[in-house]
Amino acid sequence: MHQNIGFQLSRVPRLWRAVIDRRLAPLGLTQTRWITLYHLWRLGDGQPQCDLARAIGVEAPSLVRTLDQLSEQGLIERRGCEQDRRTKRIFLTPEATPLLEQIDAVVNQARSEMLAGLDDAEVAQLASLLSRIEENGLAIQAHEDTE
Repeated sequence: MHQNIGFQLSRVPRLWRAVIDRRLAPLGLTQTRWITLYHLWRLGDGQPQCDLARAIGVEAPSLVRTLDQLSEQGLIERRGCEQDRRTKRIFLTPEATPLLEQIDAVVNQARSEMLAGLDDAEVAQLASLLSRIEENGLAIQAHEDTE
């Protein structure tokens, strides 16, 4: 059983995103775009571009194309940072709000369906266990980066 846990840990997020992707496709949203918008909404306006990339789990240069597309759609704005002119901060536009509300409804419904059959205590325990596994992984990375 322990041998399959790594495969399960990689399959579940892909499945979770696939369910949401399928439901958001009619809105013309790719996974990259909805994840970027959703993270920015959850983190709050004015995130530095590099912090947003880190939160999403991509390299900052990889995020640039997506931000360009979202900007062209009128969903975000990039503004310079007063403290550091090299930094761009990302802001949602008012046009993004109705779309984000739709994304949020889809994400909440998918979460509810994916966690069906688990009670609140089990969900809390799952979250705690996943956090521990993530912390272990980060510690391994940090240790290996110093070698």
